[in-house]
Amino acid sequence: MAELQEERAELKRMLCADMSVKPFSELFSVTFAQRGSKLVGDVLFDAIEKAGYSLERDVDAIGALTAAAVPMVFALIHAAERKGIALDGFVMDFVFPATKGPSVKGKRVLLLDSWLSEKSYVQTSSLVTLRHGNELSLDFGIVHQQGAQILAIVALIGGVDADEQGMRHLQLVNPISEESTKMAFVQAFGEEELRADADHEDCCNDNCCGGHCEVKCTGDCAND
Repeated sequence: MAELQEERAELKRMLCADMSVKPFSELFSVTFAQRGSKLVGDVLFDAIEKAGYSLERDVDAIGALTAAAVPMVFALIHAAERKGIALDGFVMDFVFPATKGPSVKGKRVLLLDSWLSEKSYVQTSSLVTLRHGNELSLDFGIVHQQGAQILAIVALIGGVDADEQGMRHLQLVNPISEESTKMAFVQAFGEEELRADADHEDCCNDNCCGGHCEVKCTGDCAND
């Protein structure tokens, strides 16, 4: 447990550092880094399990909603493998509506994205868009038509408020049919939490000031 808490804190610092220099990021500087990939996998694994989904008993495959989520799918597959759990991965293709990867027919799947909040998608051309706080425009029929069951949407960073019971949900709206369905949402980190810390000493560049600045780190060593 202590090791996981340390990993989470380390990943949080990496994410804050990435977020501090840009309004939105696909997080590739973290997710494609060897250390970052391991941390992402372990933290996502823990968040999913804490949300009540056993990756060993309940889940068969992890699907990337966007290109930014592809390295995260691999990170989660490897995290599960380290625990003796076999998971498949796939990626959504919205241009030619389909999934790419092993067949998802009859499988229980989680759909994964890197950063899912209303603010994040204002600045992208992604076909996966969040609006009105928790309404996700997503052609989920692509997965259903192939015989898969969607259990939940998962994001490394999320901006969806919890309800009175502490649960988070998205309202999936099919942009083609306008069909709507309520779906559980799992986030490893809250966007507001990271945004606040991105301006705090914890997100200082370790090479700059050792993570102990008393003022906001701007990239130049505040201790010089």
